[in-house]
Amino acid sequence: MPTDPRLIPALAVGGAIALGTAVAGGLIGQGLVNARVGDRTVTVRGLAERDVRADLAVLPLKFTASGDVLGDVQARIDADLSTVRAFLARQGYPADAVTLGQLSVADTQSREWGSQQNGPRYILSQTVVVRTGDVARVQSTSRALSELVRQGVVLQDYVGPTYVFTGLNKVRPEMIGQATAAAKTGAQRFAQDSGAALGPIRQATQGSFEILARDEVDAEGSTPDKKVRVVTTITYGLR
Repeated sequence: MPTDPRLIPALAVGGAIALGTAVAGGLIGQGLVNARVGDRTVTVRGLAERDVRADLAVLPLKFTASGDVLGDVQARIDADLSTVRAFLARQGYPADAVTLGQLSVADTQSREWGSQQNGPRYILSQTVVVRTGDVARVQSTSRALSELVRQGVVLQDYVGPTYVFTGLNKVRPEMIGQATAAAKTGAQRFAQDSGAALGPIRQATQGSFEILARDEVDAEGSTPDKKVRVVTTITYGLR
């Protein structure tokens, strides 16, 4: 059956699909033009990143003592606690930056431990937590912990301090603006390349903010140097 010649332009326009990628600065833009006449759109993503530094550090110090006489083990834990407190005072921490955690007592001959016969009967653990905004001081303290070891304090399960960035609300508005501007730049490039004019925003979605380690070799919490990232997704009309 022959095709009506009048339908050819409409079919050609109605079936046209355009896919594009626009990159501008830190932008990763990806666009799709809808296949319906009069309802063409382009969807782009705008990326904003910023290097930040942690403004809070948490340093847990867990130390242990063991023996067969509970009173003696408790006395050693108390002595170690005094040693740790004195060490932290020399490091320059105020008293309100140091918190005493719960004392843990394990009896290796109890049912929970399977009535262990070898080794000391009692194992006591005490934790002291330093929480401060003085990140540089905590870094210095971490490097000086060998002093505690030389004084006989047995540190257990030490994994280092955790560094936290709490200033997300301060950088959020500006970063959203940067991501939105990057998305618009990509949309304008796409519209220009496709021979169309950029219309108004049809839909906009803000992705979640991510806080990452600045360098990929680090775990996020183990380094004070971090990167904040957000991606916005915006759909523009095309004219």
